[in-house]
Amino acid sequence: MRLISLLVCSLLVSSTLPAFAADEKVDLTLVNKIRDEGTNRSKIMETLSVLTDEIGPRLTGSPSLKKAGDWTKTQLTDWGLQNAQVVSIAPFGRSWVLEKAAMRMVAPSKLELVAIPKAWTPGTDGVKRGKVVYAKLENDDDLAKWKGKLKGVILMRDAMTPTKLHTTPDAKRYTEQELHDLADMELGAASGRPPMDMADVAKRMAFAKKINPYLTEEGVIATVNVSRGDDGTIFVAGGGSYKQGEPTGPAALVMSTEQYNRVFRLIEKKKDVEVEVEVAVNFGDEDPANSINVFADIPGTDKKDEIVMLGGHLDSWHAGTGATDNAAGVAVAMEAVRLLKAINFKPRRTIRIALWGGEEQGLLGSRDFITKNVAARPESTDPKEKDLPSFMRRPTGPLMLKPLHGKISAYYNLDNGGGKIRGIYAENNAAAKVIFDTWLAPFHDLGAKTSTLRKTGSTDHVSFDAVGVPGFQFIQEPMDYFARTHHSNMDVYDKLQKSDMMQAAMIMANFVAHTANRDDLIPRKPMPPEPAKPATP
Repeated sequence: MRLISLLVCSLLVSSTLPAFAADEKVDLTLVNKIRDEGTNRSKIMETLSVLTDEIGPRLTGSPSLKKAGDWTKTQLTDWGLQNAQVVSIAPFGRSWVLEKAAMRMVAPSKLELVAIPKAWTPGTDGVKRGKVVYAKLENDDDLAKWKGKLKGVILMRDAMTPTKLHTTPDAKRYTEQELHDLADMELGAASGRPPMDMADVAKRMAFAKKINPYLTEEGVIATVNVSRGDDGTIFVAGGGSYKQGEPTGPAALVMSTEQYNRVFRLIEKKKDVEVEVEVAVNFGDEDPANSINVFADIPGTDKKDEIVMLGGHLDSWHAGTGATDNAAGVAVAMEAVRLLKAINFKPRRTIRIALWGGEEQGLLGSRDFITKNVAARPESTDPKEKDLPSFMRRPTGPLMLKPLHGKISAYYNLDNGGGKIRGIYAENNAAAKVIFDTWLAPFHDLGAKTSTLRKTGSTDHVSFDAVGVPGFQFIQEPMDYFARTHHSNMDVYDKLQKSDMMQAAMIMANFVAHTANRDDLIPRKPMPPEPAKPATP
């Protein structure tokens, strides 16, 4: 009797869930056309080559980002998209271009050193030579201890970082078990990283603002940090400040781990180490820089006033060519709309590609679009948060909805490296997950099977989700993104896999097309709660 009951329950469950999913239509003729074009006539690697090899790094506010914006606008227009435009995000701050960087140890022996300056730090005004000193500067007591002792030195900011033997490959793909685990929702403390202690963050940032003026006043020639990477990989992002009028300090560089350790060991042995350094940069202060967004449309038909969006961020850091972060996401989104135009797809809703600028400085591009067109609320003016960047301040006041809030069905983002898509984060939207499971089915053979209710962060879909508009990030293979390419000098074209990029573009095109032609908008989660009102005294 128990066995019969279990069988009945199993049949009821199996008949109910597929029926629920079956309500969602899948246009297999459309899928076949997307797969044919994407497999046999892909142009994605051509797009990637232009963005990386030809244009190169695309630092926010730089001439290269503007060049990338102009090129993508032209390319999208040539593919038949309409209303292509480059939109300024003003004000941003200072442009910054690295012209030259060289460093060499000249005593006690000679060695060419591999080091890359941090963005928005100044040059050295020619070749400078100085003694190398290590100083820990982590609090006001440290600043007092070293005051008057750092003039004319090359300052090492970190202790030595021992390297470890590599016994596993840098790159990896998700196993079936890992994807199975990812699909299971976690609740409570296990569901993600603990919340930031904003008071502690504000305290550390306030101290960090003291460092640059201090180093300049002390007469330090240049500072050097150790890279978190090894085998010659240098992970380097920003330093100084991209805001006009803020102090930048001396030239600041990041050195390869193995060479940094060699210099550090010599200092520990009380050897006199001298280094020559030359850094040349162009701040472009005569022409204040703005960041940009790029938009283009495939106009809709009967539901043309509603919009489906897709995209990635066009800006990058400067050490590599921004291939996996995030020319990959940009090229996948561009290829997705090219596929749809090539097969003469006629969407009911307007499809809008968005290539964001300033993502690396705090989702500036997508937040600008949301604030101006979708929804906004006042940011905190709490003096305790004055040293935090605006995107980290707590929102205050009611959410003010703008015209596009009810018109955007969904935004699909790609920004986790150069790996193929294995599924999608449904951002705790149970109704959307059921739809996504259905849309993934024709791509199971290409490895895309997983949808999860888990949330993921740190990229542009967050700007949409934060105001109650469905925003989603695809699950990508990790590959060697965090191990080798993320914000590093190894973020180059050679780290991209053609088959992975082709697969990702087809899946993004599939999601966008089906979203565009649904009878209804993608279901929405409950609106974000209003911020708590401060207690009355």
